[in-house]
Amino acid sequence: MEQKLFIYNTLSRRKELFEPLHAPNVGMYVCGPTVYGDPHLGHARPAITFDILFRYLKHLGYKVRYVRNITDVGHLEHDADEGDDKIAKKARLEQLEPMEIAQHYTNRYHQAMEALNVLPPSIEPHATGHIIEQEQLVQEIIDNGFAYESNGSVYFDIEKYNKVHRYGILSGRNLDDVINASRELDGVGEKRNQVDFAIWKKAQPEHIMRWLSPWSEGFPGWHCECTAMGRKYLGNHFDIHGGGMDLVFPHHECEIAQAVASQGDQMVRYWMHNNMITINGQKMGKSLGNFITLEQFFTGAHPSLEKAYTPMTIRFFILSAHYRGTVDFSNEALAASEKGLDRLMTGISGIGRIVPSAESDADTAKTVAELRGKCYDAMNDDMQTPVVISHLFEACRLVNILLDHKAAINEADLKELSDTMHLFAFDILGLREEKGGGSDEREEAYGKVMDMILDLRAKARANKDWATCDQIRDALKDAGFEVKDTKDGCVWRLNR
Repeated sequence: MEQKLFIYNTLSRRKELFEPLHAPNVGMYVCGPTVYGDPHLGHARPAITFDILFRYLKHLGYKVRYVRNITDVGHLEHDADEGDDKIAKKARLEQLEPMEIAQHYTNRYHQAMEALNVLPPSIEPHATGHIIEQEQLVQEIIDNGFAYESNGSVYFDIEKYNKVHRYGILSGRNLDDVINASRELDGVGEKRNQVDFAIWKKAQPEHIMRWLSPWSEGFPGWHCECTAMGRKYLGNHFDIHGGGMDLVFPHHECEIAQAVASQGDQMVRYWMHNNMITINGQKMGKSLGNFITLEQFFTGAHPSLEKAYTPMTIRFFILSAHYRGTVDFSNEALAASEKGLDRLMTGISGIGRIVPSAESDADTAKTVAELRGKCYDAMNDDMQTPVVISHLFEACRLVNILLDHKAAINEADLKELSDTMHLFAFDILGLREEKGGGSDEREEAYGKVMDMILDLRAKARANKDWATCDQIRDALKDAGFEVKDTKDGCVWRLNR
């Protein structure tokens, strides 16, 4: 059955049927990190959100070119047109080359993404590798009359643009009042209006990162890179542009203006934005100083953390909320995600212990027959990952009922149950089983020792030596092993 995917388009403020411009090819651009510090939980959310979309589009049969950039120049402090470049400032503090800083934190970002099971993009362009393309973009905007040079810097003329087009279509802002209010500041500084934004900045003497251009020795404005690189790798028109909701204004609004000013029309059909990770209701971010790095989550080395949390617990935590809803960090929420993930993984592993019957009972057959469709419906409704998880939990409940011999399932239905749970949990949601901090050899050793201990316990049970049975079970429990007696024998698991 052909799946019809609906996604929320920030530009139209409604859910729309996803129809690629050039099916089966899909072009998707997502704003990546500014690499001047370790990746934190706020970076994990857009990466995981658009990883899910990438996975699902490929599952639906699309050939996806996924471009996710690395910002290694031009992103000034406080997202403004003045101040230090974030990477150059870090380089001065560390007494390193800016590219050394960028490379180090790019490597750290990649390591964190791999731990979170985020697939690498098709192309990962760097802003510093596309200075020529950004200069060409600036020249096109100047040639079309929507930018002006001032003291070696080039600024986008929002007032002139606003007379022909509309600046604010993505964020819904009406800038007429802002433009009029800024007129009293005309002549102050280099800009004609305070709302104008830089598309090329002349480098000050102390500025480390600089390139030659027709206007000055300087560097491109932050907003230029995504417009230039998106167009280079995906064409003048492509399907999806994604990023965090904090990028709607000014970054993505400026991207739209640059595209229209340079080529006459919009580049992007669907704009998608994930909401923020918050701490006590405030956005998590490096600039706010309230962030927790992903490595700190993985090791527990942060005063706000009660314990360490595995990468899959973090992924499950993010997927447990819809991508357009806010997620507030708390140890309680992470602990709940840890338990939820454990419940799901236990359910999936339990499928292998189910002995099929000749026939499925009616309720089992109905649950299995509807499971795949329910999960597809949830994904097709703007990627409702929490609903998918709830359906997988229903499947886990069925697994437990089958293991307790309170229901029957035939071989075909058992295979469908297993295939569906694996498809949505692993292939689409991108979860994976995690080892308990040890090597495969250690896990194998646990198994051999447990087999020996449980064999001793089975002999004690056969001899009706209940005291020894209980003693072994309690000792294992104290060591973190859970033992359960079933009709098919004894099963065990290590509680992480």
